[in-house]
Amino acid sequence: MAAKDLLGRRGEDLAAAFLTEAGYLVVDRNWRCNQGEIDIVAVEDAETVFVEVKTRSSVAFGHPFEAITAQKLARLRRLAAAWCAANPGDHRRIRIDAISVIAPADGPAQIDHLARVF
Repeated sequence: MAAKDLLGRRGEDLAAAFLTEAGYLVVDRNWRCNQGEIDIVAVEDAETVFVEVKTRSSVAFGHPFEAITAQKLARLRRLAAAWCAANPGDHRRIRIDAISVIAPADGPAQIDHLARVF
């Protein structure tokens, strides 16, 4: 596995643990369909939460949140609708969150969570 993929996997693992510790129930990870992939699907207080995780080893090339464009958010909305269609249940309340993980190789990770980015 490439270093970039390993860093991304580490970031998603850290984000899932962060959400779990915050009281979320992680119900799906790396869900894929022909439109793309959702990093994490979780439930918090009867809301289905679709989480985009962006991981970097540093901010040398910008903060991870800078990689979440309007185009990316629009695609996440379509993916959220596809996930809801593929997973019957009460999905009347949904939201999209973003988590940034800055995970240097030689130190602890910094995790930031933005709720309701879209």
